Amino acid sequence: MAKVLIIFGIIYTSMNTYVLDTNLFFNMEAGFDMGEKTESVIVNLTRIIKSLQGRQQDVFLMPPKIVDELLSFFDDENQSFLKEFLAHITVKSPDLYAMQIPAILLAQYIDESRTRNYRGQTICEEEMLNVGRQMVGIESLDKKGFEMKVGPVVRHFRDRYRQATRFGFVDSVADLELILLAKEQEAFLISTDEGVLKWGKILGVKEMSAAVFGKKIRDETAV
Repeated sequence: MAKVLIIFGIIYTSMNTYVLDTNLFFNMEAGFDMGEKTESVIVNLTRIIKSLQGRQQDVFLMPPKIVDELLSFFDDENQSFLKEFLAHITVKSPDLYAMQIPAILLAQYIDESRTRNYRGQTICEEEMLNVGRQMVGIESLDKKGFEMKVGPVVRHFRDRYRQATRFGFVDSVADLELILLAKEQEAFLISTDEGVLKWGKILGVKEMSAAVFGKKIRDETAV
């Protein structure tokens, strides 16, 4: 049975509603199978969305901050294929004033934030000791020599710190709005971000992998 969805006063008879994340267009290893380059992915997805919208079959949503994030990857935000894509999706924010979430989720978020901050602090201390040991016995270096000596340590530190503090975690308002919009609209969350998917699960949000989503909408247009 079709679901009736009302957005901005427009009534959609919709089988499914999807909330799309930016990484869908850039992670070519996720099995979305819409093209080998970002532009091709956007063009092919736009074509499918137009076809499905002509049948009032599905609704595709993106929060404004995710749209801004997507456009930030392009030197020219006014390219025709981007305008065409944005003309066929619904840009909508979740109602942050009306939504309610269980207090236990806030407790979990604070607890994980503290744990990750501690991990980050530990990594900083370890990498400072590491670079200190490497500099023992070296009286002086010119700028280039210094950069060559500490450069690998800095890169290693960045990788470890990012893994400890950001991987598998929601660390931006844009990510949070993705999850809340999917929750609010009872939509499928389409993302390859492990942190977004993890916290979506905690909130009981429906999800669909990029590979399954791609196949499903291709199959729908083939009917």
